[in-house]
Amino acid sequence: MPSGSDVSVTLLRRTILRSVSRSFYLSIRLLPTKLRDPIALAYLLARATDTIADATEISAAVRLEELGRLSGLIQGSVGANARSSFASFAALQKDEAERRLIEALPGCLAWLESLSDSDRADIREVLGRINEGQTLDVQRFANPAQVTALASAADLDRYTYLVAGSVGEFWTSVCFRHLSHFSERPRQEMLSLGEDYGKGLQLVNILRDAGADLRAGRCYLPADELRSLAVAPEELLAHGQRAEPLLRGWRERAERGMVAGLEYACAIQHWRVRLATALPVLIGARTLALLRAAGPRAFTERVKVSRAEVRQIVFQTARTIAAPRSLRASFARLSS
Repeated sequence: MPSGSDVSVTLLRRTILRSVSRSFYLSIRLLPTKLRDPIALAYLLARATDTIADATEISAAVRLEELGRLSGLIQGSVGANARSSFASFAALQKDEAERRLIEALPGCLAWLESLSDSDRADIREVLGRINEGQTLDVQRFANPAQVTALASAADLDRYTYLVAGSVGEFWTSVCFRHLSHFSERPRQEMLSLGEDYGKGLQLVNILRDAGADLRAGRCYLPADELRSLAVAPEELLAHGQRAEPLLRGWRERAERGMVAGLEYACAIQHWRVRLATALPVLIGARTLALLRAAGPRAFTERVKVSRAEVRQIVFQTARTIAAPRSLRASFARLSS
């Protein structure tokens, strides 16, 4: 593979993006050309910062330092000489795709500088929020040997906004700028729906990954709500049934986020953008249905939509060109 500074945009957009997210790569391929670069690059940068934040085999202090340095490079607030530090960090990555992404960071940063001022400003804004959420994560869960929970529902709401609700706002801003007839709804309404949609998707991920997170010392379920049920975060793996009322409440909140996502997608005029936007809604709706069926077993059993079912959802949605009426029918069926 070429050195990071020599990585071409084509290699970043195709090979590296596909290696770190096959599902999002499909959504990117559906987008009109003028939307692909800012959205693909924002994803790659967010995935790179997330890789650094999640490298729990490395001390929290080192991760925070590296995350801060990369954030400074993205924002243009530190010099290019700081880029050399990522070679040593890349060598610590066990996952081949993530190692190649970290190695390609200089190419990502060069790509960022080549974009228009407006696209670059939007990417910097959303990455600033995402990096804030990732930094909070590293600080909160510095000791993986001890299960730590977020303090309150307000903390969870803020976290889901920083790492995902802000992405809904970013997607909306980029689409309104590049597509003359993006939506039949006003910009402000789409920004609000996009934020709720992003937060809902993050809640789906949190509920789906609750067991794995607990085993890594992370509990996103609020500590004050757990106390009201007389259950400690470290007891959830063994006594998850005691937290079922809490799980039900957060599933319902995630479901409201998916409804917002459905309304958002149905308002989009361009069918390919509508299809790319709707696929996570439908997969999220199906994931929530599986989580409802699993109940507290979701703490100890892996709950995930199978690849075969994802392919079926993609095929059926594409076959109808994601027509709003068909999307609503699919959403209702997958949610049941």
